[in-house]
Amino acid sequence: MATTRHAHTVWEGDLLKGKGVVTLDSSGIGSYEVSWPARSEAANGKTSPEELIAAAHSSCFSMALSHGLAGAGTPPTRLETKADVTFQPGEGITGIHLTVEGEVPGLDNDGFVAAAEDAKKNCPVSQALTGTTITLSAKLA
Repeated sequence: MATTRHAHTVWEGDLLKGKGVVTLDSSGIGSYEVSWPARSEAANGKTSPEELIAAAHSSCFSMALSHGLAGAGTPPTRLETKADVTFQPGEGITGIHLTVEGEVPGLDNDGFVAAAEDAKKNCPVSQALTGTTITLSAKLA
């Protein structure tokens, strides 16, 4: 069964001095301020499209890796994934780096790295972001 998730943003003003609020409608977990300075400089308590992409990518990748490992008979005990999304004003998103550390009983580091590479390639968010260079660092804890 297909699912559709919803969020919306209300923006006021121009790009440089304006501000907005993005609301996560489907989950109802909150509304978060966004602004150009929060995107291109320091976050200062606000979020950005890149942070939201990082959240989506790290969670999707973790789910895909967990599924792949379990399907291969080595379910993980724990995965910790960080996604770093780099934004360059004037260029856009210039890259995403995933870092994952896992606890996977019965699997060696080479097997873990191979499973992580497969998850990076095949998770739905990675596939949606194919126009962006995605790199990976993976190791067992």
